[in-house]
This record gives sequence, structure tokens and C-alpha cells, in this order.
Amino acid sequence: MTLGALKRFAQGPPPPPRPEDERCEMCATPLEPTHSHVVNIETRRLVCTCRACYFLFVPQGAAAGKMRAVPERYRRHGGFRLDESTWAELQIPVRTAFFFKNSHLGKAVAFYPSPAGATESQFATGVWEDLLAKNPVLADLESDVEAVLVHARRGEPLECFLVPINACYELVGRVRLHWRGFDGGAEARAAMDAFFALVDERSEVGA
Repeated sequence: MTLGALKRFAQGPPPPPRPEDERCEMCATPLEPTHSHVVNIETRRLVCTCRACYFLFVPQGAAAGKMRAVPERYRRHGGFRLDESTWAELQIPVRTAFFFKNSHLGKAVAFYPSPAGATESQFATGVWEDLLAKNPVLADLESDVEAVLVHARRGEPLECFLVPINACYELVGRVRLHWRGFDGGAEARAAMDAFFALVDERSEVGA
């Protein structure tokens, strides 16, 4: 997802449709609140789809590689190694961030949720390679459609999850919606706790 696309997302989505009005963006079939997604690789746009349309883009190379189905796996990875010096190099002022491989840019990118939306971390060359060397799970990411989401609650160890990219959008939206004051406030913290509890519930345990 390019910075421009995330900034457009951060500016605030339109009011969400009622579940009974939400439809597949490809065939107009009514959608359930929990539904599938496809990413347009060229425009970086996330498309809500029904299951039938979703499966059209599961095979490798579907739509000449321009559209990709977002995998639905959630995995928790214990032992993720990211020390304080590396975190400082990432220039992320909070304890939550997500990383994904952007095939259009040909590199990995990192973002963190903020009251303004998703904010990109301009980390130095070599930091990603160092993280890869210490954390082989990062090499397992599917470009454009999956992310590594890291999070640390106050006074607790860092948690690491492999998640669909749309889960990161949901997190950004929750933070932006509930943020109050300088530090986010109790409402934002509760929203994040609820989000990560759901991610943890959905996740299988990985290596």
C-alpha cells in the first residue's frame, strides 16, 4: 500500500453502510459484515468481495497478476526479535506498527497507527534486512496482501502476528475513530485492546 493510498484512507472513510446494504464491489452480491477482500496491485485499492469473486483471484497470476486475493490466515509468532536499538532505527514513536512488502515499490514498508491515520516510518537502509535475518517469519509474508503486526502493551513483551492487510486498515480506523487528547485516552486504548484480543483469538500459533 503506497503512502498516498494510506493517506487517503487516513483522511476518513465515508460512513459505513448498513450490513444489509453492503455489496460485492465486483458483482453487487450482498455481503456479510465479515467478508473477503482483493487488492488491486496497481492502484493499491482494497476491494470488498463475495466468496465467488474472491476465489477468482486466488490462483497465482489471476488477472495478469494485477489483482490478488487477500489471504485469511492469522498467526501468532512467539520469540519475535526486535530490540530497542532496532526499534529506535525504525523511528516509530509508539509501540504498535505493521510491516509489509510492497511489490510496486520493490521494498518493505512500515506504518504505525496515529490520530491522523496511518503514518509511514522512514527507516534506514539495512534495518529491514537485519529484521529478516533475526526473524525468518518475515520472509513468509505474501507481498501486498499480508503484514507483520507488532504490538506491546504497557509493561508487557512485544507481540507479533502475521495478519491479512485489511486487519491493519481496521486497526488504523479504530485508532483514528477513538483517539482523544494527547495520548489517545482510555477509549482508544480499550479499542486497541479489543482489536488485539480478536486478532489473538483468530490466530494459530506459529514458530
